[in-house]
Amino acid sequence: MRTPNGRTTPIAQIRPLTRGRVARQVEIERERSTICVPELREGRGAFLLFIEGDELYDEMIGAIERAERDICMESYIFAADEVGQRFADALAAKARSGLHVRLHLDAFGAGYRTFHDMGRNLEGAGVRLRWFHSFNLYRPLRYLQRNHRKLLVVDGREAFLGGFNIRRVNSRRLYGKTRQRDTHVRVAGELASLAAILFDRLWHRAAPIPAKAIPDHPTGMEALLVPSYSRHCRQRLACLHAGLIDNARQHVYLTSPYFGPGTVVDTALQNAAKRGVDVRLLVPRRGDPLAAAWATRAAYEPLLAAGVRVYEYLPRQLHAKTSVIDEEWSMIGSANLDYLSLFVNQELILLAHDRTLAEALHVQYRRDVGEAAEVLLSEWQGRGWRAHGLELVGRAGRRLI
Repeated sequence: MRTPNGRTTPIAQIRPLTRGRVARQVEIERERSTICVPELREGRGAFLLFIEGDELYDEMIGAIERAERDICMESYIFAADEVGQRFADALAAKARSGLHVRLHLDAFGAGYRTFHDMGRNLEGAGVRLRWFHSFNLYRPLRYLQRNHRKLLVVDGREAFLGGFNIRRVNSRRLYGKTRQRDTHVRVAGELASLAAILFDRLWHRAAPIPAKAIPDHPTGMEALLVPSYSRHCRQRLACLHAGLIDNARQHVYLTSPYFGPGTVVDTALQNAAKRGVDVRLLVPRRGDPLAAAWATRAAYEPLLAAGVRVYEYLPRQLHAKTSVIDEEWSMIGSANLDYLSLFVNQELILLAHDRTLAEALHVQYRRDVGEAAEVLLSEWQGRGWRAHGLELVGRAGRRLI
């Protein structure tokens, strides 16, 4: 986070409020509100929202088939299953027809070894395939940072981003009613051009982000695509979430598969609830992996005590990462509200000042909460010692899961 004097304050170093640090905490919150939250003009409902994998995949394949110049795609998981094969066939066909097709996959999430045959076929068709951070004995710590983004850009004209990976578990046709619950969005025009710029940056491992990718004064825009790292702040996503929550007047509705205790977002949620904002957090009942669920539950008690309402989604695995604030601001992307997404991994989110999108997310949030169980403070405080112990394990390992 950049301060008025031009220095950068790592948001991860901001500690909980203690005696003697009140003035500094007030200063930090003021800076976050004025610097980290951009001024955007109100949008005109130009976004297409997806909550079903089959509909999203059909639209993405259609966009690939309409491509005339180039295709850029990256994904954390690209499974060698029916869905993955469908995308591989579409990408290969376009590469054989002469288009410039690039596929950037995470070496851990996409399964470098299990993807071998599919990858060889793609490269044989002319697709340029690149792996993000394969394991290297000489640089083992680099393996901790993953490319968690999910992005498709076609001709710099339209782009799709959000939480959906490429795999059958998201398909109702293939997986049934227990399919994973997720959210994605389509953007077009200038935002699609920005998506292509951000893809290129990570593809070439370029350190600086071009100035036009995250404008200093984006007042003429209705939305931004925000990566994990900006030119001024290496904790941009944490700053942005916390800044929007600090400014909330009516409600904050968050959905995340994982939630990290002790982050600046955690503190911002508690402060907002204490000042009377309707703050709600939706997380899954069944976490994957279990240790991540334990870390999420370690955050419950201070949130509940501050007045945050916590809900656990029941019907199926929850993987969506969305925020809707005051029916004005919306965020959709790949970033969980945990330590790895906010401070370590490569992520990408859409930030939009668009009432139509916010209302659509609000409607979906009400549906999801209708299928969730609320966690009550009185009941939570009565949980057993085993639950306490597992939460301690989760809290201790929250920076690694």
